[in-house]
Amino acid sequence: MAPVSEQLEPQGAGDPQFAAAAPLPGPPAAEPTVAVVAEPRREKGGECCPESGSPAARSGESGAQPREETEAPVTSGCPRSPGPEPPEGGWGWVVMLAAMWCNGAVFGIQNSCGVLFVSMLEVFGGREDKQLTFKTAWVSSLSMGMVFFCSPVVSIFTDLFGCRKVAVVGAAVGFVGLLSSSFVSTIELQYFTYGVLFACGCSFAYQPSLVILGHYFKKRLGLVNGIVTAGSSLFTVSLPFLLRVLIDSVGLYNTLRVLCILMFILFLAGFTYKPLVSNAKDTEGGKKGKFRFPSEKKICNLSVFKILSYRIWAFGIPAALFGYFVPYVHLMKHVKDRFGDSVPEEVLLLCLGITSGVGRLVFGRVADYIPGAKKVYLQVASFFFIGLMSMMIPLCNVFGGLIAVCLLMGLFDGCFICIMAPIAFELVGAQDVSQAIGFLLGLMSVPLTVGPPIAGLLRDHLGSYDEAFYLAGVPPLIGGAILCFIPWVHERQKLKERVKPVDAETTEKMLENESTLVSSATEKPVKEMESGF
Repeated sequence: MAPVSEQLEPQGAGDPQFAAAAPLPGPPAAEPTVAVVAEPRREKGGECCPESGSPAARSGESGAQPREETEAPVTSGCPRSPGPEPPEGGWGWVVMLAAMWCNGAVFGIQNSCGVLFVSMLEVFGGREDKQLTFKTAWVSSLSMGMVFFCSPVVSIFTDLFGCRKVAVVGAAVGFVGLLSSSFVSTIELQYFTYGVLFACGCSFAYQPSLVILGHYFKKRLGLVNGIVTAGSSLFTVSLPFLLRVLIDSVGLYNTLRVLCILMFILFLAGFTYKPLVSNAKDTEGGKKGKFRFPSEKKICNLSVFKILSYRIWAFGIPAALFGYFVPYVHLMKHVKDRFGDSVPEEVLLLCLGITSGVGRLVFGRVADYIPGAKKVYLQVASFFFIGLMSMMIPLCNVFGGLIAVCLLMGLFDGCFICIMAPIAFELVGAQDVSQAIGFLLGLMSVPLTVGPPIAGLLRDHLGSYDEAFYLAGVPPLIGGAILCFIPWVHERQKLKERVKPVDAETTEKMLENESTLVSSATEKPVKEMESGF
């Protein structure tokens, strides 16, 4: 559409009626009207367009002063930003503390499973069972795997109902599952109560704590993620000693009941997730509040897999995690086999927890200074050192060597975890980050579930954990090599996206020039015929 000034010019110049009615020279009374008419107005379609429906625009009467032009422009249909700007603080600090408790309660219990594992061997096992280690390892690995396996479903529910409702219901389910585990007398039932029910509740409580942070923080997101994920380190440091004291004094079942207190506080913490972005239920239901399910594409958004850099990331990380959870489950038993009861094996979990917390705080802050997808290089370095340290565990013949290995492993474990969400935001954007994280965590569930039982099976057949730890160090090295390609691929994608609009604009200009040439070529013969006539 041509500008308003170009539309008004032919009407006044070419029509004799308007030429006769032109005002005499004097104060330019027409200028304010033209300025008002030329002011763009927002229509319901969301596009900015001249107010062609006003009387002045229809007739070209410059002296008229209609009332419509003096009113405020309509803004209800204007294009809006994708969402409010994160406040970078305020109530967000309360949300951060609640999310920190969530990470601590969920992964503090999961990472301390080595202590529970040894106790379960004593409570549920028998000397005649040759596959006892293999069977018992399934409880902890199934629990950790289900936390991530449910993540794609959790992301859908989070998009539909919001972070607060999903987190509160998840914490309640986790509380019921953990409480039920304290009344179970067989290892097979523990698979369901602890491995499935408790873990599913933890999953529904955990993932909203990642998503809600992006609503309150943007510039400080890396630092805040580091602080939040450090919560699991604080619990990993303290829980092993508490669990050992509780198990020795009151037994396994009462210890599980004490852990239910953590889940109840997590239930209360979920109420702090005050939403700043409307969820799909509110959007689709409208003002009346009637719930209508959105379309299938909105419920399960597979479009994130069209992004090549995300596909590499989503398959490279699971490839690196086949041996990741093996030390957390089997390290306590390995120390007992090699050193007996002469050393406090809980110290190793203490070392893992302390340096993991330091790594999350330090590398979370460092990630804020690394632009774009280059943050992935931090994960590459993390996997390299995690794999190397896993292979070093069987070579440590003194307890001090194991402490040094655990210190380094914890440091880079914290680096790997704290930058998960910032990388997801960089690769897919804020709009699709919930389901992007959900799909990734779901794919991570497979290696996290399979790795520890395979290590237990090797221990039952070979008599030691040496081969299991050697093999556990290989997948992180392979996964880290795969992730190296992501920054290069991501930059190429961004370059293509920049070139596309330029090409479209160039094509449009060429078509306009061609149409101008055609119209001028057809006008020439008409003018010659008129002059000849």
